Amino acid sequence: MHPEVFIMELAPRSCPVPLLLLLLLLLGLSTGAVISQPKEKSNEVWGYLTVRKDAHMFWWLYYAASSYKNFTELPLIMWLQGGPGGSSTGFGNFEEIGPLDRNLQPRKTTWLQSASLLFVDNPVGAGFSYVDKADAYAKDLATVTSDMMFLLKVFFDDHKEFQNIPFYIFSESYGGKMAAGIALELQKAIQQRAIQCNFAGVALGDAWISPINSVLSWGPFLYSVSLLDDQGLAEVSQAAEEVLDALNKGLYQKATRLWEKTEMVIQQNTDEVNFYNILTKNSSMSAVASRLGFTQIHLVHLFQRHVRRLQQDPLSQLMNGPIRKKLRIIPDVCTWGGQASFVFLNMEGDFMKPVVSIVDELLEAGVNVTVYNGQLDLIVDTMGQESWMRELKWKELPKFNQLKWKPLHSDPKSSETSAFVKSYKNLAFYWILRAGHMVPSDQPETALKMMRLVTQQE
Repeated sequence: MHPEVFIMELAPRSCPVPLLLLLLLLLGLSTGAVISQPKEKSNEVWGYLTVRKDAHMFWWLYYAASSYKNFTELPLIMWLQGGPGGSSTGFGNFEEIGPLDRNLQPRKTTWLQSASLLFVDNPVGAGFSYVDKADAYAKDLATVTSDMMFLLKVFFDDHKEFQNIPFYIFSESYGGKMAAGIALELQKAIQQRAIQCNFAGVALGDAWISPINSVLSWGPFLYSVSLLDDQGLAEVSQAAEEVLDALNKGLYQKATRLWEKTEMVIQQNTDEVNFYNILTKNSSMSAVASRLGFTQIHLVHLFQRHVRRLQQDPLSQLMNGPIRKKLRIIPDVCTWGGQASFVFLNMEGDFMKPVVSIVDELLEAGVNVTVYNGQLDLIVDTMGQESWMRELKWKELPKFNQLKWKPLHSDPKSSETSAFVKSYKNLAFYWILRAGHMVPSDQPETALKMMRLVTQQE
């Protein structure tokens, strides 16, 4: 059975969209046919792919826009957002690394100057991706990975110009957990010749690789920066131990609920610290349970704090207004971000499961793995990242640990240190200074430099 595919290419601004293209879209072609093949000077293509029955995934590709190199000389980067339920085509694109910001103004630090960018709204239900029936939401990492393998297979078959170009997966937050699973399966698919692409590495940004390592480090981290006193530290540490106990018993849904309880203890003791940048105040969340479609109050709090922030009103208005009008293929039944709460709800049982073993498998398989983290992030603090990395069984880890880190300077004319980096063979770690959870938003120049280093352009 052929996948259902809708693809559209951005017409030059000076020309109307060809009538034939519109007719093809209205006819709703399926059978995997490419409606419009990209030309070298055309810089955007997007479309839908039915990855499973009743599950439709939206993707958006930008061809690299370098003034000195053709896109064939630059890598392809797929960006995966967190949540789960956050939108890559929305938040990652317009708030972090895409060619335009949410005011549709050119972004000086867009990654597009050094790479082609593929944004994918995953899991199904995130962003412009959607499901027809409630049982089509992904409930675990295995389904998320399987859906993405289906998409990547079709993508590289239909876009043969990218088959030999170095392909990297960059990610953020829960997107990092998904990226690890996807990277491992992609590596296997390439070895089995099921997918033809030049997979060059995965980058895990402020990634939810081992949730318990983050939770256990929250108290000590906040205490070390004077955001908890002795009593607060004791309360947070006790709540964190309850999460650990639930995980040790394999009670993953209970662990998610206790994780939310630990966050509430932190909020009460820190005067509402922002989990995504400890130097800023937490933004208020006014949505109510009935609007989100939840019955479990703990999931309401979690969704508000960790997904809804990715689709605040200005971005939502942009995506459901001008962008929806531009894309032309978004069905009436789909609202950008409209199913995000259900994505989060369905992944509750998978949320607290670690994937450290998957990172180990990637390293042992020779896949290039980059871990990067913002200094001011709490939800996935650097202490927690360093903690799970110490648990890796990778045989080269002792040599990695023995290395001294090196400073990075985003501005060659400045002596200000923007990051530290340690790299050995196929593992690298970047400590990004003065950045929170969204590294490209907080330190765009440093993020761009890191991307160029990871993709071997510097």
